[in-house]
Amino acid sequence: MKDPDSETVNRIQVEICPKRLLNPETAQMLLSELSTLDGISKAIIHGPRLPMTVAAGPGSGEDVGHAGRKVIVIADTALELSISVGRIRLEVADADVKEEVRITCEKVLPFQFEFKEGLYFHNRLTVSDYAKYGPDANVEMLGLSDPKSNNPICIIGSKE
Repeated sequence: MKDPDSETVNRIQVEICPKRLLNPETAQMLLSELSTLDGISKAIIHGPRLPMTVAAGPGSGEDVGHAGRKVIVIADTALELSISVGRIRLEVADADVKEEVRITCEKVLPFQFEFKEGLYFHNRLTVSDYAKYGPDANVEMLGLSDPKSNNPICIIGSKE
């Protein structure tokens, strides 16, 4: 198992919690602005899942057609939103980047939000990471797997 770099351990982790769920247009604007900042190494978006089909009842199996399920483009990468964006967690290089992220949020979000610093990404191999990536997992990928999801991890700005 690879040990995390000291550089990875010293990064700052922040969480942006808007007071409302973001619509796809606002989410795209915010994520696009954040993707232009240098110094962000990881980002995860959280929120309630948007179902594709009606799960139960008389319309069971029919398409929901939710207005929030749209394709957004971030840094030339197209993503289909399968959630309503409720929180964004970032790992940033230093306090200067953290302040740039705060300024970007104030500029883009038309309503209040909480901006918290804490520990949101783990830097050790977990059982889920081991199952998904094996014993020689890339340190940058730790904590990004969702055991319940079949969706791949999207790496924005990657050369791969």
